[in-house]
Order: sequence, then structure tokens, then C-alpha cells
Amino acid sequence: MQIQIPMKAIQAIISAVVLMATLGCAQQDEPENTKKVALANQEKFRLILGGTDVGGMEVNRNAQNITIDYSYSNNGRGSSSQEILRLSDSGLPIDWRITGKTVFGNEVDEQFSLQDNMANWQSTAESGNAKFDDNAVYIAQNASPYALYIYANALLERPNNSLSALPSGELTIAQVKQVALKDVNDARVNATIYAINGIELDPSYIALDENHHMLGYLSPRAVVIREGLEQQSKILSDLATSLNASRFEKIAKKATHQYKKPVRINNVRIFDPVNMQLTAAQSVLIEKDKITAIEPLLDTPKAGEILIDGNGGTLIPGLYEMHGHMSDNDALLNVMAGVTSVRDMGNEIALLDPLIDKIERHQIIGPRITKSGFIEGKSEFSNATGEMATNEQEAVDLVNMYGEKGGYFQIKIYSSVNGDWVPAMAKAAKKHGMRVTGHIPAFSTVDEMIAAGYDEITHINQAMLSWVLDRDEDTRTLYRITGMKRFIDLDLNSEKVQKTLNTMVEKNIAVDPTMVIHEFGLIARNGETRIGVKDYIANMPVGVQRNAKVALLNVADQAEDDAYRLAFDKIIETLALMHKKGIFLVPGTDLGGAFAQHRELELFKKIGMSNAEVLRRGSYDMANYLGYGEQLGSIEVGKLADFFLVPGDPTSDLRAIKTVSMVAKGGAIYFPSEVYPEFGIKPFTTIPTIVKGN
Repeated sequence: MQIQIPMKAIQAIISAVVLMATLGCAQQDEPENTKKVALANQEKFRLILGGTDVGGMEVNRNAQNITIDYSYSNNGRGSSSQEILRLSDSGLPIDWRITGKTVFGNEVDEQFSLQDNMANWQSTAESGNAKFDDNAVYIAQNASPYALYIYANALLERPNNSLSALPSGELTIAQVKQVALKDVNDARVNATIYAINGIELDPSYIALDENHHMLGYLSPRAVVIREGLEQQSKILSDLATSLNASRFEKIAKKATHQYKKPVRINNVRIFDPVNMQLTAAQSVLIEKDKITAIEPLLDTPKAGEILIDGNGGTLIPGLYEMHGHMSDNDALLNVMAGVTSVRDMGNEIALLDPLIDKIERHQIIGPRITKSGFIEGKSEFSNATGEMATNEQEAVDLVNMYGEKGGYFQIKIYSSVNGDWVPAMAKAAKKHGMRVTGHIPAFSTVDEMIAAGYDEITHINQAMLSWVLDRDEDTRTLYRITGMKRFIDLDLNSEKVQKTLNTMVEKNIAVDPTMVIHEFGLIARNGETRIGVKDYIANMPVGVQRNAKVALLNVADQAEDDAYRLAFDKIIETLALMHKKGIFLVPGTDLGGAFAQHRELELFKKIGMSNAEVLRRGSYDMANYLGYGEQLGSIEVGKLADFFLVPGDPTSDLRAIKTVSMVAKGGAIYFPSEVYPEFGIKPFTTIPTIVKGN
């Protein structure tokens, strides 16, 4: 649904992998109301993203007829939609039309109607019908956040606070919190927060006033709030953060196994990333957070040990997601997928630091996080994430701020930064021991940024666009996406391409290509399940399956379809050439990691790597690249116990990494099959047999 605003449209679409279990919060009594105030004919809301006003929503009512205009713009792209709907006497939508465009320009044209007790729906991704009664509500795929109010209002009128959902599933609502807000006149506004479960994998939080009118939609980064209450948006975003934290803390308590005795993983073959092969069947002993022995397999458990039967499966060093933007749910799902380390490529300090702290204190489950200091230039196309500068000195000051704060591997430069500032920014970064990476700033070229001090290029299209766009074409806009159509005419043997590649080799410039996001953008088509999710999508809830059939971009005609597909082929061809030349490529997704990271690694095979080389690149090579090679990256005595178990042999079939039966991270043991059902995900494997020695 378009309701999933946070981060970027891309993350919005997959990005959400969430929990359909109840929050475990006791329902509170409704405040007493002797008189309800009728809804106004017009309501206006603002969308606050990361503290910045980026859009709004206007709702007009005429009895049971409603029109909604919703739009926002951030990071050089925006979404807009118009809705016309009619409600039944019981508050259920019986006619609904949604038109507009998604953040990346994909067309929105969705219809729902009721005829002769049959519900019919159609969108760019799907069509269907079902018998309709007064206990079923259609969940629109492209609705504005106001849809949450419609669902909430209908649910609260039901005795059991639940409704059947179309096309499938069930919606429920639970009151979770009450909070006092103040309007522009300093008048008190009492808000009640409800959690609606069943739309996506995460609960959706909505705030209602004492008259059960919508005050806002809330998430940790994005808040839609009634006009006049904008200054209260941080209270709601902080509350959403707290509710998320509470939920994931409960999961961590249930799913984290920290045994007091040594734990032996028995009868496993170990992937050796140095020799790039599997060992014979062995056993691995871990005590606290370290690997203390690798020994022959046992027939029976030793006294004083916990034995986990690997059943002949493969033990693989923990994987690295090298392009993440971490949140609570991303953190958890990455670990369940065997991704025990993530390089965060840009986040608000106020969000990332507490997240890392909670992970390190074992309050929530999450990977080891390597931080990047995100710096953006102030412009009409600015990304609301991270810190913004309006001139060179402010940009350098931000670099120094990150450096003095400590704990940052690199700075990440974004598209609205003035390219002329970069030499000074890079000089400051390197004084603090930080590397420099990022987009190629608008109106700059990849060659200029390498000369200015870049150590790594983020997203392969950022480099390639320098070869096909004119300098005055603005990559802060959708040019950075639509411009890729020009890749099809790119001659990789041309002087300009070879000059860049040879300079990368000479200066040891790495590339973070994020192939999986380009595959999604250029190859996905409405109504077709994306190729990158096919191996696991059947295990996902229906909402995730539904979103997997939605394209990122609008494709006008067959010629444009062909151009985008050929552009992706050119990306693969370019990366294969880079790999052949020895340019270092790092695997990351910008799609949340987890299952998407498995696909990113698969795509590394397309550029000329064997299965074993891919596994090494995703684990051992990344540990060394980030400076953790002495502790991580391989399964060796004395190293930290970060690894995962799969039943199959990924050196023969890389898809084996998608069926994870056990994960160890710092000695804590997790069984994904215990966690996935809480997300509505069907487990991929059974839990290994666990035996306690006498």
C-alpha cells in the first residue's frame, strides 16, 4: 500500500517485513464521551518525514462520499494519488477508485466496486472478485494513509474488532497507548493510538482523537498529522519507535537462545572461504561468543555440552549486507537470513545509535552494524535522511562532526552535495581515518569524484550515468533512473569508459553496485512476480506476494520495455568487465538486505563468479574490507561465532543459502523457524534436533 512511506519507495515496497502478531499490550478503556463531534467536511494533514514537511493530504466528505488528494516529494522524486470512494452505512468501502503515480512514476489505476453482492477489484498488479458481506473490507493496494482511518473506524464498530480482508486475510485493531498533544493554540488534544494488524507484515499505527476522528498515521520516520499539530509529529514518531522496540524486545526474549553450557554444532561441513571448498563432516564448539574448537563429529553428545545436530548440512560464515538502512525489523530479518553484519549507508544518528545500543545489549535481535556518516546538500531535491549542508564549510563541519563522534567507517556523499565541496570533505574525512563513498553529485562526473577523493562508488548506475548523460542533466531527479535507457548504446570499449575503469584499477576504487535494486527497477513488470523473489515468495503472506507483482517504474510501451531490459543487461556486462579488470565489487541491496541479499549474491554469479567465490565475497572478503578480518569472516578457532547452517550445499547450488535452519551471532543461537510464523512467513526448514549432554 502507498501507506508504507518510510525511507524510499523502494524500501516502501519490499521494505517492510513485519509482524502480524498482537503487540501484547493490554487494551485500555475508551475515554468517556458524552457527545461525539461530527466529522468536518474537509480535513487537511501534513506528511513529516525525518522532521521535514514533504507533502500533504486533503480529504473532502459529502455524506458517505469521500475524495482524497495525497502527494509528497522527497529525494528528487514524489508520489501523488487521487481517490474517490463511497462508504456503506456501516463504514465499509463499496466503491473505490485510486489514480496517480508511485514515487518512481509507476502508474496507479486501482478500482474496487460492489455489484450484486460480488466484490470486484483490479489494479496494475492484480484483479479478482469474491462474495461480499458486511464483515469484509477491501484492502486497497495504493491507498493514502486515510485508508487506515476508514479501516479503523469500521473495525471499532465491530464487537470483536475484526473484519475479513479482501483479497484475503483478516484485519484486527487493538488500542495500545494514549497520549496528550497540543495544537497551535496550546490546547490539549487527547490522542488514542491503535495498532491495525493484517495489512502488511508490520502493524500500522493510527492516532484518533476523542471523537474517533483521524489525528495521524505514525511510524518511526514518517508521520501524517492533522494540520495545526505539526509540531507534535516528533512525539508520535518517538511513540512509534517505542512501540516497535517493545514488540521486537518481546521477540528477542522468546527467540534468543544463550546457553550456559558450551554448544557444539555437530555433523556439519564447514565452508572454508580461503580454500573456497567444504570440509569433511566436523563439529564446531562455541563457548560464550567464541569458537573454541573444531573437532571430528561425535556419535553422542559430550557431558556438559548442548549438541545441535547439523544433519550433514553446511556451516557458512555470516554474510554481510553492504548497503543497508537499518530499522528494527530489517535488523531482525537480516540475522534470520544469515546476514550477521550490515554496513548502514545512511541514517539519522538519533535512530541508528539507539538501535545499535539495543542490539549490543541483546534487547533486540540484529546484526553487527558498521556506520556511514550521511551528508546531503540542501536543495529542492534533498533526501531527508542524515545531515544537510548549504555550503562547503558546513559540509566539512559535518565530516568533522562524524569523525569526532567516532565509530564511522566512512562518509557517504549524496546527490545534492556540490561536487566542488568534495575535495575538502574527502581531505577532512581522511584526517579522521574515514573512507569516502557515495552517489556522484548532480552535474559532476565519476572521474571528477575519484580525483576528488572517493574510495568507493555507490550504485553502479551512478558511475555509468556519467558516460551517457550531459552535464546539465540533473541526476537528483528521475534522470538517475530513466537515464539508464541510454545504457543500451554504451560502448564499453570507448575511451571515456576505459579511462574511468583504468583509473579505478589504478586507485583501487571499489564499487557497491546494488544489482538487485537495478534488477527490480529495470526488469520488474506489473502483474508478474519479480524474478528476484520467486524462490521464497510462496512462503510469504499474501500482502507480500501481492507487492511482489508491482513494478517500480512506469513502462510506456514495448520499445521502453525493451530499452530497460537491455539496460540491465548492459549493467551486468559492465560489472563483468569491472570484475575481470580486478575492480573490487561489494554486495549490498538498498532493499533491506535479508532475502534481497540472497538475490544480490546470486547476481554476482552473472558477472563471472563461481558459487564459492560468491560465498567468499559475501563473508570473508567483506570482513577484511571493513577491517574485521581477525575476528570475523571465517569459521576458525578464536574467532567470533558468527555463522549459519543450511541443509544443502551452496557450493553446488547457491540457492541453498535461502533455507537457513540456524544462526549463531556472537554465540547467541537463533532458529528462524521459531521467528517466521510471527511474521506470517511459512518456515523454510525445521528446527535442528537439540540434545543436552549429561
